[in-house]
Amino acid sequence: QVQLAESGGGSVQAGGSLSLSCAASGHTYTKWCIGWHRQNPGTEREGVAAIDSDGQAVYTDSVKGRFTISKDNGTKIVRLQMNNLKPEDTAMYTCGIEPCTWVVAGTSWAHRGRGIQVTVSS
Repeated sequence: QVQLAESGGGSVQAGGSLSLSCAASGHTYTKWCIGWHRQNPGTEREGVAAIDSDGQAVYTDSVKGRFTISKDNGTKIVRLQMNNLKPEDTAMYTCGIEPCTWVVAGTSWAHRGRGIQVTVSS
């Protein structure tokens, strides 16, 4: 059974930094993609960033230069470092994993975590 454990998040003032981690277990994908999407109540889900098992990363335009997604081959944890946060980054962030051919910062994943709240105050 594929499981995703998310950690990090929280509240910060604008301009601050937060880090999210996603640990995936129980899968046997030889080539996979892990990514984060975010959503606020009443709004559409937005893909934020994703990385594949080869280390190729993609980002949505609004976070380029501020967010960095990375993977630790030893722990198999994917981390999303978020710097220079803005109030518009406030959302529930959810990580997902699926087998993939190419990486996209998508919003639909074969397996997803429960989500973790990020709140940025002005």
